[in-house]
Amino acid sequence: MGNTDTKLNFRKAIVQLTRNSQPIDANDDAFWEQFWFEHNTPVQDVFALVPANEIRKVRDVMPTNLATLCYKATERMVRAVDNSCRTQGEQQTVLNCVRLLTRILPYVFEDVQWKDFFWSSLPSGSEKEEAGSVPLAQSLLNAICDLLFCPDFTVVGYRKSGPEKAEELNSIDSCEYIWEAGVGFAQSPPRNGSMDSRRTELLKLLLTCFSETMYRPPTASDEPNRWIVHFTSADNRHALPLFTSLLNTVCAYDPVGIGVPYNHLLFTDTLEPLVEVCLQILIVTLDHDITSNGPAQSSAYIHDDSTIADNLFINYLSRIHRDDDFQFILKGVTRLLNNPLVQSYLPNSTKRLHCHQELLVFFWKICDYNKKFLYFVLKSCDVLDILVPILYHLNDSRADQSRVGLMHIGVFILLLLSGERNFGVRLNKPYTATVPMDIPVFTGTHADLLITVFHKIIATGHQRLQPLFDCLLTILVNVSPYLKTLSMVASIKLLHLLEAFSTPWFLYSAPSNHHLVFFLLEIFNNIIQYQFDGNSNLVYTIIRKRQVFHALANLPTDAAGIARCLSNRKGGASVAGGGSRHSSSSQAAGSRSVSGHDDATDYQQRKAALTASGPQSGVVAGDDSEEDTITDARSDIVEESMEGSRPAQEAEPGTLQATLLDTPNLAQITERESAHPSDLAKPEVNDTPKSGAATGSPTKTPSPLKHSVAQRGSIRVTPAPSHGPQVKQWQPSPEWVQSWRSKLPLQTIMRLLQVLVPQVEKICIDKGLTDESEILKFLQHGTLVGLLPVPHPILIRKYQANGGTTAWFRTYMWGVIYLRNVDPAVWYDTEVKLFEIQRV
Repeated sequence: MGNTDTKLNFRKAIVQLTRNSQPIDANDDAFWEQFWFEHNTPVQDVFALVPANEIRKVRDVMPTNLATLCYKATERMVRAVDNSCRTQGEQQTVLNCVRLLTRILPYVFEDVQWKDFFWSSLPSGSEKEEAGSVPLAQSLLNAICDLLFCPDFTVVGYRKSGPEKAEELNSIDSCEYIWEAGVGFAQSPPRNGSMDSRRTELLKLLLTCFSETMYRPPTASDEPNRWIVHFTSADNRHALPLFTSLLNTVCAYDPVGIGVPYNHLLFTDTLEPLVEVCLQILIVTLDHDITSNGPAQSSAYIHDDSTIADNLFINYLSRIHRDDDFQFILKGVTRLLNNPLVQSYLPNSTKRLHCHQELLVFFWKICDYNKKFLYFVLKSCDVLDILVPILYHLNDSRADQSRVGLMHIGVFILLLLSGERNFGVRLNKPYTATVPMDIPVFTGTHADLLITVFHKIIATGHQRLQPLFDCLLTILVNVSPYLKTLSMVASIKLLHLLEAFSTPWFLYSAPSNHHLVFFLLEIFNNIIQYQFDGNSNLVYTIIRKRQVFHALANLPTDAAGIARCLSNRKGGASVAGGGSRHSSSSQAAGSRSVSGHDDATDYQQRKAALTASGPQSGVVAGDDSEEDTITDARSDIVEESMEGSRPAQEAEPGTLQATLLDTPNLAQITERESAHPSDLAKPEVNDTPKSGAATGSPTKTPSPLKHSVAQRGSIRVTPAPSHGPQVKQWQPSPEWVQSWRSKLPLQTIMRLLQVLVPQVEKICIDKGLTDESEILKFLQHGTLVGLLPVPHPILIRKYQANGGTTAWFRTYMWGVIYLRNVDPAVWYDTEVKLFEIQRV
């Protein structure tokens, strides 16, 4: 049969489903066989020949025809399994059924009246047979799973001689046919591109079955998905080999291979689509935790008489414990995550993967369900191989609103890692710039990289990242007690943030803005108290910018003073920019000035705007008076970006984006606890360190020079207009300001300034110093032992699982899967309810 005739007949059969006034007889095999018998219609052609409007028309006008089509296609796959799918004709029939069902299923799911269709009894000749039959969905899932381990179709067969030559597919031991060596399986079967493609198509149908979740509103998304429940339960006899095959296929994949340049342009890689759909199946099934016990209970599931079975995929994942298996998984994930970052001398000569979002969700799931794996990752420097690509994607996505979900998942993972002491310790490893990032060149550690990227996100990211500020600073708070040596660049970035966030009009413009200042002060206190000796750069920067701390200590609390601060918001007045000569370099590096003319959605409550500027001039005195005795030699540093870097790009016009749920409040996703439990009797601690009470009030400090920070080279801070009735109703009161200002943890920093500033000024005058290197050398050999307040307890804010983040991850994950499946576009133009699709 010619290919043109085949397509024509297939198309005629589709049209006939909609035009007949009477339902087509289910026993008319000659008609139904046209859809899958004796032709090879590629999946792209199936999607083109079966348009969406006609599927909906059959569903709404002739629902019996659509029901019969789904039933007949499933029945044909089940019959193929019964025959062990040995012949080429039968295998082609299976593929045609798979492609047709992949096309139709989303339109079945989008109509709530069809919700129970696949879970009803199969049509049969008698009521007795119908009562004993299994639902259509189970028949379909069982057939797919059997076919994924079908010798000479999806796996290489081990042919035997004699009467046992052909194995029965219904009774085959699929554990002998696991697809790839790795966890729990030592043999690596020979590769076969055709089998890879068939596995991919079967898994795409499986993913389509699971996508019923997309057609539920977010409020109902936590209801058990019956497709996933059956697939991950003991009723699926292939659960273990399937889990192992999916996991090993992902973690063993090496897109570069032997490293021949441009090999991906010369040869079709059938393995990449398989790896991507394996990864998507894994994250979808691992998301379906129906035990309500959370990750902590996942390794101790107990079977009971409940109607919902245990998720064996979560069970298997949580039970992995061998270091060799952990190493295999970690190496696989880091290899794939770092693939887009690999540099080569020949442009576009190496294959680039695009599944990093799914990989990050997968890594999150492993850490969430297997704490032994998390500790394995943290006990070695391999955790930095996860950190660097995350920071790369965060930096690269900060200006692109279509990638806001990627920003969130990256920050959530870093928040999880930062809750463990080993992560902070590992950050002290020196960083060599091998990845092109649009950040200033520096010589330092991975901690410097972390701080510099976070500063770039806050200073030049778009307004929808504002809910992440708390999380970004919490991560820095968690790791700060372990940071031994910060570079000058990172030190300046931290002070840069404090300078902007401590501006009085910003502090008084929203009820929670002062929390950012508390986080930053806690960072400084942790480093001074626990890592003073190696952090002369930060101490020097604090001394240079001490007027920021003095201004904080003397914030106005009277009604008139508060009103004066808020009046600075009118007209988008810039606080102090003073025509900073350093800001031009940052603008060239891709930063964007956000002014008062931005849209109403910009920065509604919190940060008004930040425009990154260069390092500030290094005066020790509090203002630009004639008494200045030190000039920072770095004041004219240009923020040179790393070689090969490019500024963050905004989304191209027309880019599709899935909407996300609101990010849960930081207090809901973290739980404060002591890094050393013996240090604290009670976990609840005020924002003010306990040591402050023991030291009394600090010695009287010089009067503040200016209430608003205004000096050469400062950050330009421009207020955003206030909108909405709620914003107008809230007004800062003197009592509110006093309630948190009195708790500002300034004692440690003020004592440091009280001791060191006179000493530094004295040696500068005595020796006539004008170079910062001599001052840094003095600070390196200085000590504050016995002079600072009693060290405060180290508090770690650990990630705490909750319903809000679970719902957020589910929405994000399905949004990624929707947007990534474009060939064929399985769910495009269907009426999904879990999220909305927008054009950026």
